[in-house]
Amino acid sequence: MAKPLSTLMGVLLLHNSIGLAAAVAAPAAATRAAGAVPCSPSLYEALRAVPDDVAQVQPVACKVELTRNDLVMTDLAFIGEKASGASLDCHGGIIGISGRPPRGAPPTIQISSVRGEDGKWSVPHDIAIRNCKIYGSIRIMGLGPNGESDNVRQSSLNRNHTEVAQAAAPYGIVLDNLTIVADGPMPLYVSPGVTKVTLTHSVITGVSKGSGIYLDAETARNVISGNHFDIRTKNREVLAVDGSAYNVIENNSFMNPEYGGIFLFRNCGQWGTVRHQTPQHNRIADNKFIYQGISNPRPAIWMNANQPWQSFYCDEDPPTPFGSGADNRSFADNNTIINNVIVGADGKLIRDQGQHNILTGNGAKPK
Repeated sequence: MAKPLSTLMGVLLLHNSIGLAAAVAAPAAATRAAGAVPCSPSLYEALRAVPDDVAQVQPVACKVELTRNDLVMTDLAFIGEKASGASLDCHGGIIGISGRPPRGAPPTIQISSVRGEDGKWSVPHDIAIRNCKIYGSIRIMGLGPNGESDNVRQSSLNRNHTEVAQAAAPYGIVLDNLTIVADGPMPLYVSPGVTKVTLTHSVITGVSKGSGIYLDAETARNVISGNHFDIRTKNREVLAVDGSAYNVIENNSFMNPEYGGIFLFRNCGQWGTVRHQTPQHNRIADNKFIYQGISNPRPAIWMNANQPWQSFYCDEDPPTPFGSGADNRSFADNNTIINNVIVGADGKLIRDQGQHNILTGNGAKPK
């Protein structure tokens, strides 16, 4: 049975007052696949039914196989270790309802860690979502939904924050052959500490108030490959690499990224959170940026992107001997940017304001 949103989010935010020391359970050895069993007939009935309350969220901890004629109007949540090994294959079916979601609505699909009464985090991993058309958004989160949440801020005051955030966050998430149609919220948000997400062979479209994809602080080793971005953003770049490292972004196409394509930066200080990891050791290769009728676009790729709002936040975190508490600079260095093509605009839209970045084979070509 689907659970009301208030109940589900209460579980996700359980025991926020518990200290973070010793609060992270070690990742499961050899990926014990708790959710790798077929779903029950009753769950299929719930997924295919018209929900009594659109605020309901259906927990999923099993393997779902839909048909191309299925329409699931209930938001879905893969929560904790018990969801590990679960999967959703829509076979062309639809998740979500077309149209602008109400303010404060949950993501269409969320994959979330949850902290238990003992203070340890139960972490979902090795989850696959394939062959779906999704109206709305996907959010993958561990310590908190974004860099300003209480658990993230508390953890950031410790020197080992990156390790703590990554140990508490989902990993091994496969997103393949999806069409995500945004209408307000960012279509894919990879929250602090999440690692090893792959987005492949997918289309990101619609309208976003923010970016198209956000790789938030302390995330790492994600792969974004073979996707097509045809999304309108509101004054934001399509793909934000905010303090995220060791990612591979390759063979994607970006249609009219007027406000920016791929920006590498590190946010600083916002809501008192110290940002630790820097956007380094990323590989950005063989991407195509296509411009039609855009007269003055922002950079297609920008190392150390100057975000105009950052100066308002940089002094909000406390002084620390590490991270943005010690130095507000982004340090988008040691990245590899190769063989990226700009069509219909100036090749100078690839901008390097970092150090020791490798740039080769990039440039413009005729339409």
